[in-house]
Amino acid sequence: MKHFPLYILMLPLFVFCSCREEKTDEAKTYEDYTRVSIKSEITHVQPMTGIVLWTDSGSKTKKYVQLEFSYMLYNDVCKGKDVYDWSVVDNLLDAVASRGHQAVLRFRYTYVGKSCSVPDYIKALPDYEALTAKAEGRNTEYPDWRCPELQRFHLEFHRRFAERYDKDPRLAFLETGFGHWAEYHVYDGKFIAGRTFPSKDFQSTFLGSMDNWFKDTPWMISIDAADGYYSPFESEAELLKNGFGNFDDSFMCEEHDGYNTRCWKFFGEERYKDSPFGGEFSYYSDYDQKHALDKAGMYGRVFEDEVAKFHMTFIIGNDQPGKQSEDRIEEAAMSMGYRFVVKDFCIKEGTGAAVMISNEGVAPIYRDAYVAVDGRKGAYNLRNLMPGESQWVEIENNAVSAASKITIECDHLVKGQEIQFEANTI
Repeated sequence: MKHFPLYILMLPLFVFCSCREEKTDEAKTYEDYTRVSIKSEITHVQPMTGIVLWTDSGSKTKKYVQLEFSYMLYNDVCKGKDVYDWSVVDNLLDAVASRGHQAVLRFRYTYVGKSCSVPDYIKALPDYEALTAKAEGRNTEYPDWRCPELQRFHLEFHRRFAERYDKDPRLAFLETGFGHWAEYHVYDGKFIAGRTFPSKDFQSTFLGSMDNWFKDTPWMISIDAADGYYSPFESEAELLKNGFGNFDDSFMCEEHDGYNTRCWKFFGEERYKDSPFGGEFSYYSDYDQKHALDKAGMYGRVFEDEVAKFHMTFIIGNDQPGKQSEDRIEEAAMSMGYRFVVKDFCIKEGTGAAVMISNEGVAPIYRDAYVAVDGRKGAYNLRNLMPGESQWVEIENNAVSAASKITIECDHLVKGQEIQFEANTI
């Protein structure tokens, strides 16, 4: 699929003076270069960050939206053994991209009060036994993880999904897991290890394979997988080396400083440097949804502070349009993820340019992105630029001039998206 990086136009004014870096970690100077004065603003939520709405939300076209979320069903794609129809995924991704957004997808088997999405051909096998039990007071169908074909299918499905979508710019993040809503728990329902929830041995096989399949798409599992009751991580520390990110589906809840924070710490507070952190606002009570984005905060915690503390890139907040103003949602969304600032811009005609850029956000960007001058990209990958860090980027360009323009280019964007930066140099 063709990608559409969009450019941000600067209004350059040039000053003839030597160009020296100040107060950065890089000890480079460009004394024989000319400093170019530029101004630029970040005017909207940046791609692959922010407050996420569901694909069926009536507010999904609001200006603060960059990401849309959807559950997906395995049996909507798999129509028979090794028979896959990806049209339901493609149609959804096309619809999201048509709005200038990208998708966060989560495939699930079990949803409280609904039937299980195990493919029909597996349900018809003689060694597969359907089980329905009460979960949160509702009849809920669970998968039969004793079935070897279900296990084989689960692995094969994710391998094929990666082959088809791993480099697809319509897809921002993939969430995966087991249990209710694929959130790695069965709090109030029928938990039978190896039956309604896969064995730890099978989980180890699956989790150990994901990095082999997904080379570009960041994949994530729930922080609830920290619980050794469900997952193998406590007994198999090697699994923590896999490149998954984490999502927290009760973010900002009253008890977040307890259980949730312990789970985050279990998976490693530095994990955000390589893999994204996300989640959803708590549904423990209507109060949580109503006040999660209050400027004054709730339960003694302010959203922006928690975003910085946990290095959050996105939060699903589908109910927020009915709870907060558009301006407040946009403000909160813009506090998440990366935030690039150009601190200096130097040129040497006939040679090239040097751009000093910093990340003043709370997380890195999780796709390859590059500083460019007049379309010519520097070699430094901005996904390596951590919050609080600055970097000089050199760009070879014989035609560089005081009228040259800086852009940030990323192949993983859809039509209508752009990565902006701040600048106010003198």
